[in-house]
Amino acid sequence: MAVPLLTGDDEGESRPTSLVIPEGWRATQVYGAVDKILALPAGTTKKSLAKAELDLPDDAEGNPEGYLFPATYPLGENPTPEKLLSAMVDKADKRFTGAPVAAGAQRNALNVYQAVTIASIVQAEAATEEDMGKVARVIFNRLERGMPLQMDSTINYALGRSTLKTTAQDTKIDSPYNSYQRMGLPPTPIASPGDEAMSAAINPTPGDWLYFVTVKPGDTRFTADYAEHQRNVAEFDRLRQSASAKAEVAK
Repeated sequence: MAVPLLTGDDEGESRPTSLVIPEGWRATQVYGAVDKILALPAGTTKKSLAKAELDLPDDAEGNPEGYLFPATYPLGENPTPEKLLSAMVDKADKRFTGAPVAAGAQRNALNVYQAVTIASIVQAEAATEEDMGKVARVIFNRLERGMPLQMDSTINYALGRSTLKTTAQDTKIDSPYNSYQRMGLPPTPIASPGDEAMSAAINPTPGDWLYFVTVKPGDTRFTADYAEHQRNVAEFDRLRQSASAKAEVAK
């Protein structure tokens, strides 16, 4: 959690004046950050949802996941979880319900909530802005072909973790977020997407890709050929095993 601005109180102690929500954070991370910056007991912000009266779309069914927009929020006087969460959702509404996003979603046969869901997966999966458009295209190509998305980020969300290693056993979990076994999009966004991810979701890069894997930092490979994808995955596995072996030797 980044707190860029501090002021002194009457006793000379510094206190935070703003809260930064990074792109790609899940709602649980936002709740924890608000609890911490307001010095509240853990779980307080999540419990405040019932009385926050957030202006969420009907499809969200009261779940603000994806709508806690990543930005810097001034704490102001007498900050509360309800005020901060409302500010995040209000900013998301302004970003997501405007003409560009609404028109882009409609152009791709989506409603805005579905576009936000795709953007959240793009945010979690893509390492660069260029890759975001390609990841979005993979999602659309798979949806159009009736293929499961098979996105590790949705498995990570279901398991409440962040890792590059998804096992065969992981892909068998019973969850609506298991995009290996469930067709279509997950029931909600899986994180808070930023403007670049949202743009990619409504303007995916043209291409026929169906698969991608980040072999190493800065080297994400996209392909429509499954055999080529398997070779890329094998290279990723070799590099990861080599890095693990070097780490063990260094201990």
